[in-house]
Amino acid sequence: MESVHHVSASSKVLLKKARHMVPPMLEKFHKGQHGRVAVIGGCADYTGAPYFSSIASAKLGCDMSHVICEKSAAVVVKTYSPNLMVHPLLPSSDSVKDPESIDAPSLASPIIAMLSRLHCLVIGPGLGRDGVTLKVVTEVMKEARSRSIPFVLDADGLLLVTKDPELVKGYKECILTPNVNEFSRLAKALGIDAPSQAQVGAKSDGGGDKTNEATRACEQLSKALGGVTIIQKGPHDIISNGVTSIVSDIQGGLKRSGGQGDTLTGSLGTFLAWRAAYHNGLWDSGEKDNQKEAQSKEEVQAELESESRRMSPVTTLLLAAFAGSSITRECSRRAFLAKGRSMQASDLTDEVHESFLSLIGEPEASKMRL
Repeated sequence: MESVHHVSASSKVLLKKARHMVPPMLEKFHKGQHGRVAVIGGCADYTGAPYFSSIASAKLGCDMSHVICEKSAAVVVKTYSPNLMVHPLLPSSDSVKDPESIDAPSLASPIIAMLSRLHCLVIGPGLGRDGVTLKVVTEVMKEARSRSIPFVLDADGLLLVTKDPELVKGYKECILTPNVNEFSRLAKALGIDAPSQAQVGAKSDGGGDKTNEATRACEQLSKALGGVTIIQKGPHDIISNGVTSIVSDIQGGLKRSGGQGDTLTGSLGTFLAWRAAYHNGLWDSGEKDNQKEAQSKEEVQAELESESRRMSPVTTLLLAAFAGSSITRECSRRAFLAKGRSMQASDLTDEVHESFLSLIGEPEASKMRL
């Protein structure tokens, strides 16, 4: 891992721990073991978002990146890259005979049939707000949860939670990625007073106090949702599971172009797939097994500081969220440095691999083969 002078010492420690979850490049592995991720989203109006999410997942190192989208979006997404597998399985009001009376579980069955082949879902990029589509995706979320398949929620995927928080409440295998507006809508839906970073910034002048208040608000929202992991995007990304919180201070770019959040969701998808491989013992990480799973803030901190202890799912989920956030912010910094105010989402895509190498780096076992 190259020296990155703009990254704080505490972030370097976390990124070093995150590298334990990265599968080494070994000849014994076969296609799919380094990740099978599906992005669920994409409709006639929005085809870029699922592409940017899925291609970020692929460029970070996922073996098989799928896009499950509405039929009208499929051909368009296919033209963006032949590297993605595109499935026109999402129904909409335009593709069913009677949108007011549908059998949502039946319409969701072709997507549900794919779940056994996937490590992770990313739900929301370019999803749109068609009533039929949202009902079908709700069924997919319920089934994924019943099978303990991790998923990432963004954009209109978060709208589903705003309408029905029970979809994710208490589910510890999901990550929500709200921006300041989505954060406020979630807090309102749950009936809690948890100000977004923008609201905190508008009423506070103190830097440290401002960050602390925003962190407490993120913790509060996570607790209200039963301990799901939340990445509140903003000047700093605040990550919390209601017990332990991390502030991502990696420097980002200054351009707020649309689509940057899609690089985040795709990166998270790959890290969650790698996390599954780590916990399934796909390779020997050289760590000693824990006798007890970390639950408290102190236990998580002990795992983060240990060089020899195998990490618990609670800790690795936080690290996956932090790593995905950090890589996205580094992509933004690099892209903005190169392109300035002309920066677009596609410029972040081009920076994914180098950002990974500079912040996390290849595992030692990979370097022996390079």
